[in-house]
Amino acid sequence: MDKKRIYLSLSKQTGFENEYIQKALETSWITSGGPNVEEFESKLENYYKNDSFVTVLNSGTSAIHLALILLGVKADDEVICQTMTFSASANPILYQGAKPIFIDSESDTWNICPESLEIAIKDRIEKGKKPKAIIAVHLYGTPYKVDEVHAVADRYEIPVIEDSAEALGSTYKGKKCGSFGSFGILSFNGNKIITTSCGGALISNSKEIKERAIFYATQSKDKAVHFQHSEIGYNYRMSNICAGVGLGQMRSLEANIESKVINHNFYKNIFSSIDNVELFEVFNEDHFSNYWLNTILIDPDITSNRNRESLRLALEKENIESRPLWKPMHLQPIFETYPYYGNKIAEDLFEKGLCLPSGSNLTNENKNRIEEVINAFFK
Repeated sequence: MDKKRIYLSLSKQTGFENEYIQKALETSWITSGGPNVEEFESKLENYYKNDSFVTVLNSGTSAIHLALILLGVKADDEVICQTMTFSASANPILYQGAKPIFIDSESDTWNICPESLEIAIKDRIEKGKKPKAIIAVHLYGTPYKVDEVHAVADRYEIPVIEDSAEALGSTYKGKKCGSFGSFGILSFNGNKIITTSCGGALISNSKEIKERAIFYATQSKDKAVHFQHSEIGYNYRMSNICAGVGLGQMRSLEANIESKVINHNFYKNIFSSIDNVELFEVFNEDHFSNYWLNTILIDPDITSNRNRESLRLALEKENIESRPLWKPMHLQPIFETYPYYGNKIAEDLFEKGLCLPSGSNLTNENKNRIEEVINAFFK
């Protein structure tokens, strides 16, 4: 009998989602906006506190796009972006007709390198083009070096868009990721800590900015009896049914984070006795990671043909999904002609790195299967 597939990261239902979905159906609120949307925003604002204002949208990508719009990014502007990330971090730069400037990782957090960031800013200014924004990512749930990155951003007065799509529940010095930048971004895609099936959120620091975000996200409708539009708008608002799923998911947020940490300890136990493999962990106590995905680096062994790809294939043979790390943006065909600053840290991570199954619904049976394959591979 075929073994049931173990996926990289699937959502886990709480059992409470139906309550909110049914309410939406009974009241005929099955369009964008509505009571569930407002309640979901309120619960996220209560979770973040500290005067955070949340706008829930149909994706995290939409949230990044609106952040760029709200910061006034226009055609021919330049926006700095971490190279080691998913393409959704960078694509909205092109939506605006702007130019992405990619920055290498540093080895402690795998996130944007503060030193390369400052080198890039100085060089762009010398070339007559001061960047309009910085998109920094908390990769795989691990906070970037917040103090160092924001010190550079503040020195040159460049706003930071904090891509926390993978980092809901992660913290830096006790403060939640998503609340450090001019804007924070969340994703509720089906593989994230909590899901709305699809969806995202924009975190800002004022009610006025939130209202402006909602204006753009609902087709920029002017205040008029008829439909009138003086600015370009977008159909980015979250649906009431999706928000209902999110409300049910919020009830298990802390439990899901706990499950992710348990998964991390499971892998820590496996790899503690295996040479040439490094399990990625936070490098000091200031950083708390939700360990959205557990990742490893494998030093290639030519004689035994043990490397990232051969382990991936061994897992796949047993119907277990794993995946290479994000391929750096400056190596992607769509982005390879844009400026890049740094060395080859991100490239090296991509060549050696593998993401392992990390869903909050991993069972003991799943873990036993994963452990058997890994142990057999390295023996």
